[in-house]
Amino acid sequence: MSGGRRSSSDGQGAFAAKGTPNERRATSDASLPPGIRSWSDGRVLPAAAQKFELIAIGCSMGGMAALEEIFGALPADFAVPIVVAQHRYRTSGEALPNFLRRHSKLRVVDAVDKEWIRRGHVYLAPADYHLYIDRGGELSLSVDAAVAYSRPSIDVLFESAADAYMAGVVGVVLTGANADGANGAKRIKERGGFVVVQDPKTAESAEMPEAAIKATRVDRILPLNRIGPFLVELCRNSG
Repeated sequence: MSGGRRSSSDGQGAFAAKGTPNERRATSDASLPPGIRSWSDGRVLPAAAQKFELIAIGCSMGGMAALEEIFGALPADFAVPIVVAQHRYRTSGEALPNFLRRHSKLRVVDAVDKEWIRRGHVYLAPADYHLYIDRGGELSLSVDAAVAYSRPSIDVLFESAADAYMAGVVGVVLTGANADGANGAKRIKERGGFVVVQDPKTAESAEMPEAAIKATRVDRILPLNRIGPFLVELCRNSG
């Protein structure tokens, strides 16, 4: 395992709002930064013509339920690999992967040091380890100091994924009670990647998505129940 490692667009088109009146109010365009639209109406996104190679997801408080919702919407043939940094207790063991396996058609595993990323897999940062993505698609674990009081750190995962895959990365920031992931989302945008953030009004803890929105000009702000279907649409030509 590694030691001494590095620490850590605008929306396209005006999409018609769907969903219940409450959902529409929760994601009103008036509450979003200029140029960003929260909904896709099913039309092919311009960004979907791009080949995405990796989805990186970060979450903390409320993350298990959020991941359950997203993974439940992804079909068995969803090919783009997914890496996840969920803040976990050191003693959590197999609780998180076992839970997510029951709600996903994809293969969910804790990442192993020096393992190569494969299609159709979800790789979780193990409890008390940072997860890095190395150039070429190799996973690397580290016991470096916590970043933003967190190990695994979302910023570490996002920043390394952005450096390794550049414009081929989709970053997803979900519910959480601190600002971890904001710097990583900014790095993904700087490298040309695509960033989706959960609408803070639909998050169990709004601080993490709010911090990401403040840090950079994200591509989409979506209620939780729209993120999974949106990823399917966005990645329809990828994998």
